[in-house]
Amino acid sequence: QVNLVESGGGLVSPGDSLTLTCGPIVGRYTVGWFRQSPGKERNFVAAISYSAANRQYANSVKDRFTISRDSAKNTVSLQMNSLKPEDTAVYYCAARPGGNYDATNDKRLYNYWGQGTQVTVSS
Repeated sequence: QVNLVESGGGLVSPGDSLTLTCGPIVGRYTVGWFRQSPGKERNFVAAISYSAANRQYANSVKDRFTISRDSAKNTVSLQMNSLKPEDTAVYYCAARPGGNYDATNDKRLYNYWGQGTQVTVSS
């Protein structure tokens, strides 16, 4: 059983940065971040393979967001820069057993989910 807890959400202004953290993650798991706005589907944001050798990003966040993992702390972080109002959503961390290069963007393949953390970007 994997119990994921997200932290780091909050209210920021456009152009600000924020870092989300998910953990604890112990074992060979691919980890993904997804987000959901009211009335919309939960969408892929970023994913990282167990070895961190492979990372994937949604086009809407590429070059602004960075996903990384800290093996010593058993956490995965999502560094979000140049935040926009359209980034406002509940952000969810998810995990699935995975190999060195598995960084799938398909939410249906993730077995474990956190409760989510709210990110609001507003002036």
